Amino acid sequence: MNEDDAVTALAALAQGMRLRVFRALVQAGPQGLTPGALSALLGVAGSTLSFHLKELAHAGLVTPQRNGRHLIYRPELARMNSLLAYLTDDCCQGQACELRPLAVAKPCC
Repeated sequence: MNEDDAVTALAALAQGMRLRVFRALVQAGPQGLTPGALSALLGVAGSTLSFHLKELAHAGLVTPQRNGRHLIYRPELARMNSLLAYLTDDCCQGQACELRPLAVAKPCC
């Protein structure tokens, strides 16, 4: 990934609805979701969702695949992993280090 690609991907995710769409697709996993399912899940109008999916696809973060009469959108996890690698490539002043996510306590039911 180069700087221009990273800027494009980050710009696509720097909008609340697009971030929610991408996260919903990540949660759905490799089977992806149809625009109708995404629209119902996120409570967003189809035309609005279409605009956001187009922006995410342009950034290479999601891919549509035709399945009969339906489109299935899937997250491009390899692209997201490339973005994360680009962002953390030069961490720790070039020294070996281990990035660890902060432990987040989840409430119990």
